Amino acid sequence: MPPEYPQHEDKALSAYQPHITVRAAGRLWQLSRAADLEQLWEAMTADSHDFDDERLPYWTELWPSSVALASWLHERRHEIEGQNCLDLGCGLGLTALVGQWLGARVTAVDYEEVALRFAARNAELNEVSQALWTVMDWRCPAVRSGCMHRIWGGDIMYEKRFVTPVLRFLGHALSPDGAAWVAEPGRSVYDTFLHALQSGGWHGRRVYAQKVEALYAQPVPVTVQVWEIRRA
Repeated sequence: MPPEYPQHEDKALSAYQPHITVRAAGRLWQLSRAADLEQLWEAMTADSHDFDDERLPYWTELWPSSVALASWLHERRHEIEGQNCLDLGCGLGLTALVGQWLGARVTAVDYEEVALRFAARNAELNEVSQALWTVMDWRCPAVRSGCMHRIWGGDIMYEKRFVTPVLRFLGHALSPDGAAWVAEPGRSVYDTFLHALQSGGWHGRRVYAQKVEALYAQPVPVTVQVWEIRRA
């Protein structure tokens, strides 16, 4: 099922724009994305009777959580500069680009190869050095155990079934003293996530909140919170 925001329903797109300009982390970013969202959805679901909804192209939207997470990375740039970091579910690449621009050594992963092609193009558009773009399913980690100082993701858990594999991946990939930053817009699924933290040997605390003004596909401001997750 598609992601939902609390209290407000996303409105249907009236005129899809293949290029976005957004201010985040103290500068403007130009993002290129699929030229026709409706055709992309139709192409991915056509003639597929067992289509998995997690493969729907949510990556082609810029979600408010990514904007807030970019601001948080900018605030904590001293923690990521020169460090191995991973962007989990990078989509169009905004937070991966911000991290790379701030001096982190970013590995950016997504479930869909086409998303990574757009993310690499966006690195060129913004004159940012390329992250290591990698196709990966978080249920099958393709990174070495304990290799990441910081892992971040914006609005990556919009269904309860994602909670356990994400926490399992963090346990695999984070260094012993590492931390993860998860940005979320107040979906009810995060109650499940926070309960799973407490019962799974993790400590989570809210470290940042930002009201993100209306983006193209989002008609109202959304308050995004960033949680820092560490081993208990």
